[in-house]
Amino acid sequence: MSVEEGTANHGRLLGTVRGPQDVKRMTAEQLDILAAEIRDFLIAKVSRTGGHVGPNLGVVELTLAMHRVFDSPRDRLLFDTGHQAYVHKIVTGRQEGFDKLRQRGGLSGYPSQAESDHDLIENSHASTALSYADGLAKAYALRGEKRSVVAVVGDGALTGGMCWEALNNIATAGNPLVIVVNDNGRSYSPTIGGLADHLSSLRLNPGYEKVLDTVKDALGNTPFVGKPMYEVLHAVKKGIKDAVAPQAMFEDLGIKYVGPVDGHDVPAVESALRAAKNFGGPVIVHAVTRKGYGYRAAEEDEADRLHGPGGAFDIETGKLLAAPSVKWTHVFADELVTIADERPDVVGITAAMAEPTGIATLARKYPNRVYDVGIAEQHAATSAAGLAMGGLHPVVAVYATFLNRAFDQVLLDVAMHKLPVTFVLDRAGITGPDGPSHYGIWDMSVFGVVPGLRIAAPRDSATLREELREAVAVDDGPTILRFPTGTVAADLPAVRRVGPVDVLAESARTDVLLVAVGSFAGLGMEVATRVAEQGYGVTVVDPRWVRPVPAELVELAAGHRLVVTVEDGVRVGGVGSALAQAMRDADVRVPVKDLGVPADWHPHGTRAQILADLGLTAQDVARDVTGWISGLDAQSVETAADEATAKN
Repeated sequence: MSVEEGTANHGRLLGTVRGPQDVKRMTAEQLDILAAEIRDFLIAKVSRTGGHVGPNLGVVELTLAMHRVFDSPRDRLLFDTGHQAYVHKIVTGRQEGFDKLRQRGGLSGYPSQAESDHDLIENSHASTALSYADGLAKAYALRGEKRSVVAVVGDGALTGGMCWEALNNIATAGNPLVIVVNDNGRSYSPTIGGLADHLSSLRLNPGYEKVLDTVKDALGNTPFVGKPMYEVLHAVKKGIKDAVAPQAMFEDLGIKYVGPVDGHDVPAVESALRAAKNFGGPVIVHAVTRKGYGYRAAEEDEADRLHGPGGAFDIETGKLLAAPSVKWTHVFADELVTIADERPDVVGITAAMAEPTGIATLARKYPNRVYDVGIAEQHAATSAAGLAMGGLHPVVAVYATFLNRAFDQVLLDVAMHKLPVTFVLDRAGITGPDGPSHYGIWDMSVFGVVPGLRIAAPRDSATLREELREAVAVDDGPTILRFPTGTVAADLPAVRRVGPVDVLAESARTDVLLVAVGSFAGLGMEVATRVAEQGYGVTVVDPRWVRPVPAELVELAAGHRLVVTVEDGVRVGGVGSALAQAMRDADVRVPVKDLGVPADWHPHGTRAQILADLGLTAQDVARDVTGWISGLDAQSVETAADEATAKN
């Protein structure tokens, strides 16, 4: 049923759903109406807050069937990726929280232990659920607990290597475990790779509809469950093996296969799940779905099926309501194409995020010079190493939070070989609504220990373009360029440049050297103005390249009474920590105060809210700086008094 058809019934049945038990009592006709109401609900709510629309519209019937067959939370339902769990939240009594979805005090956009006992893992990074499920199934078997473990793997998660490592172990262990492959052919955009091609051959096969009808008929006419039911499905499947054969791939691993099943047919999915539940070993249920199902604006969006609008959008068109603005990503994408025009050796790599990271812009002009490896950051890094060994300069564009997954590859496969690979990290720093798993606050600390790696943090459009060019000019090791999400800051020209360091403001007095990293440059300027009103002089600098620490930055520090760093990353091992160490090594005995993000799990909210909570606003920083420098004045007066007393 379409959104339009379900509008008249909006909320009538949905209002009665307070938990999975309410869904279990419904008739087939009621379930169809409920599915339409859920779609109306999702579109209405998410259109006001932003969030993941397309993935959740595609799993409505699938989620309803799961909650009818299994008994959550005793049975554990794991979603991979976690952004397709909105329907699960609705069914488990969290409808009211959608008014503030991804906002302070509202629901997380991902599974959240703090919200509900029905959520076990906060797996908003893809390709992890099968490993969790393997461990859970082993634990329940060892403890003698009869509990089902169900992992929903979709939206491209099967392109991640962890899934295949897990499948290998799941097959060997042989424990009861249901793997639901939500096969919509997409992650953010169409899923890339051999597996995707194999599964897409199923969807495109002319016999596919006939296959679905055959399986549905078999399920409807079989009055028993468990192994007998599986054998019927198995026989049906074998009969169509010559037409469509994804099962061979999975059964070669030693895992039983049920499907293909129409993922938008609740009775069909429900029957397949019951068969899998009662089999007694690992079973894959292959459900074919459509991302954005039932919503015209999503289904007509070829780029990503309205995957995740970042803000409020028009229900009729799916277009964002906010006026267009120049984003950091847009500036990077534009400059990368310009560089590629000049340098045929520059190629792009992304991990299932061509549009969100801007690599798609390069792909549209040079399709043969862009590689989307799927949700496989480790492979992306080492494949980039191979490209660099082959004489190219790869630019790997991923979200900052996701490069953490490839630390070992960056360290040993790229850096140890001194290979020229540029990693461009979008969404660096506190990103806000997506919550702690998506905050890009670790990169400067984690990757700061990699020998020979250079890290740049641009402050505006001009420096992003400049530093990207500097990065791809490096030919003896890897580079990282990191920038935040959202609208790019207005250009902030430097007063002068000292080595790689830009001096943004300076005064006659040299009381404080304020080192403002990247997007905090504007904050640094405001802090300088506020502190100047208290009679102190502040020099504001942007290091531009924060790792390794520029020698010129240490020299500037030596000429001031106090050094303060402010960065959009964790303090532990961050820029401030590295500068303090460099100053110690140079025997520069100026005190250093480092301001940044505490190493903790910070709740979702707007970026401004979170920075205010952390004391990283201009007002907070100015108050701190004024207090510290006045404290040094007081200490100097006290020392002078003590010296005078000693002389007397």
